[in-house]
Amino acid sequence: MTIDQTEYEILGKLWVIIEEKGGAGAAIQELLPQAVAGIIEKGLAEREGKILKLTARGRTEAAKAIRRHRLAERLLADVLITDEKEVHEQACRMELALFDGLDDNICTLLGHPRFCPHGEPIPAGDCCRNMRENVDRLIAPLAELKPGQKGHIAYIHINIRGHLQKMMAMGVLPGVSVQLIRRFPSVVFEAGNSQFAVDEEIASEVYVRINHGEV
Repeated sequence: MTIDQTEYEILGKLWVIIEEKGGAGAAIQELLPQAVAGIIEKGLAEREGKILKLTARGRTEAAKAIRRHRLAERLLADVLITDEKEVHEQACRMELALFDGLDDNICTLLGHPRFCPHGEPIPAGDCCRNMRENVDRLIAPLAELKPGQKGHIAYIHINIRGHLQKMMAMGVLPGVSVQLIRRFPSVVFEAGNSQFAVDEEIASEVYVRINHGEV
């Protein structure tokens, strides 16, 4: 089954409305008629009055579409260092190339990120559930580094305000060099010329671009 870019965009929109915002579906009159007809014909969506809803099959494909787009954004932002203003547009072009298997490889490469650069959740794939390590990771949570492993802070995704304030007070910000000292009983790491200790929850919210070969 071939799904074109416009159809993927509608599937993604339906996913956000239904799965993330708790809505019933998208108003058909606001969508491109040809694309609507296409995903209905393919059994991915169905009409309910003036609303377009996902079928069970459509939900699976929509989750894949969102996952690929947000993984592409993460790859562009963290590895290819694309300008922030271009991340979404470039990801739209890239997502169609992330076929089944390649998206899991990229996800593993990036350390199974949970959120895109805009803070939106990335649906988990089989690799996330199995924590499959079939390629060396470029980015991983600080809590998962090996003692002695070095890198630079790639990004921080913290939902608790107090945690973010604590990291900022330490000077732990994107771009800062870090080295893990130990992981137990607390996570001890070196940032700049200072050492800090945090709990595993906070250390799991700090993502590090690993310097491979330095352990």
